[in-house]
Amino acid sequence: MAAAPAPGEIRVASSVGRWVVLTTVLGSSMAMLDSTVINVALPRIGEDLGTGMAALQWTVNAYMLTLAGLILLGGALGDRYGRRRVFVVGVVWFAGASLLCGIAPDAGVLVAARALQGVGGALLTPGSLALIQASFHPDDRARAVGLWSGFGGVGAAVGPFVGGWLVDGPGWRWVFLLNVPLAALCVPVALRHVPESRDPAAHGRFDVLGAALGALALAGVTYALIEAPGRGASPVVIGSALGGLLLGVAFVVVERRRADPMLPPSVFRSRLFTSVNLVTFCVYAALGGFFFLSAIQLQVVAGYSALGAGTALLPTTVLMLLFSAWSGELGRRIGPRIPLTAGPLLAAAGMLLMLRVGPGSPSVGSYAGEVLPAVLVLGAGLVVVVAPLTATVLAAVDAGRSGLASGINNAAARAAGLIAVAALPLLAGMGPEAYRDADEFAATFRRAMPMCAGLLVVGAVIAWWTVRTPPAAVRDERPECAVHCGAVAPPLEPEHRER
Repeated sequence: MAAAPAPGEIRVASSVGRWVVLTTVLGSSMAMLDSTVINVALPRIGEDLGTGMAALQWTVNAYMLTLAGLILLGGALGDRYGRRRVFVVGVVWFAGASLLCGIAPDAGVLVAARALQGVGGALLTPGSLALIQASFHPDDRARAVGLWSGFGGVGAAVGPFVGGWLVDGPGWRWVFLLNVPLAALCVPVALRHVPESRDPAAHGRFDVLGAALGALALAGVTYALIEAPGRGASPVVIGSALGGLLLGVAFVVVERRRADPMLPPSVFRSRLFTSVNLVTFCVYAALGGFFFLSAIQLQVVAGYSALGAGTALLPTTVLMLLFSAWSGELGRRIGPRIPLTAGPLLAAAGMLLMLRVGPGSPSVGSYAGEVLPAVLVLGAGLVVVVAPLTATVLAAVDAGRSGLASGINNAAARAAGLIAVAALPLLAGMGPEAYRDADEFAATFRRAMPMCAGLLVVGAVIAWWTVRTPPAAVRDERPECAVHCGAVAPPLEPEHRER
């Protein structure tokens, strides 16, 4: 009997290779589906649990908070203790938290379970691509990443449709319960068919203090932003805001002084890397706010069902799935400056077009005249910007630090969406019960969309003034990056971490 292939020697065409691709697709699809369907389910969750706007914000943000704060640590754990082991632990953890979400009796339990989901996501998200990078022969790595990202893109595309169908059919709880059978299939396959791998160079102490300070800083600021509309400038709100800012300062100090920091300050000596992460923050903050509010606007104001709202936003993801590889090649040929400037401006125009969506009965004519132009223009903007954005992040650092660069960019995107979902309702004057009143929500939506568009314009300005073609432009000479960098799909989850 032939010995099982060692890590780094597996071929895509082999049976083991197909099992590895299936395992990583299943694992990443769990996190992807949850992120794409939750916004569609929010109005029904609020109605069923009798919650206000703040609880709906926390339903989204509790997950993003723990995920953004711990994702770099999750990648480091996989490198040290085994990528398959940490990936499997993440899948089991994510499924258990999903089950708790599905049976949550009230909003408090649901929010706590979502935070636990984020912990599981921080373990499995870095692991899915890391397993492919470590398992396949270098000659087959690009093809394996292409299969992984292609199937993952299909999952992202059907997510809102499936989520809407579940919400309108068996109920919103099945949005979470669906993860349990996926995990039950994924774990045995991983244990049986995926070889273990780890980084022999991984050493030193884990930066648990840095991870805790970063997560707590985000938590303090997020709490203050979400609670401010209902509590005003109360001591609790002000104290949370100040505490979050002080913890953020402490995080920076700790990272500068540690020998093995989670977020090495030296990586930001690259002006290009810093600039592109600022652009990432602007783009993903705008997109996080857009998808959070638009899914509610379509249901509460425009009268769409949950399935209708999920389907209405589908063209954006389909465009990304079809044309991201072309966009990555275009960025390689002409350099990142023009795509990173034009893409956000085009996406901003799409968001402003959403202002035409108002009260009325959903129909084919109203969708074609109001919603479809907005999501097509937005999708075109994302096609132009997302793949070159990811490629430029990787090209801005040495090849040996590409995993770290991808992880930092991932965390920046998560944190951006977290802060946007927390801050936009406050800035737009959205009251605690706004999502129950069509007129009030429509008025605040009209104030929020220009803010989202403004963030994209700021990102475009930063790109135009600071981004230049990096010396290695074209670091897609590494075939796995060429595919990887053209494979990011919304909503706004750059899942591609290469630790």
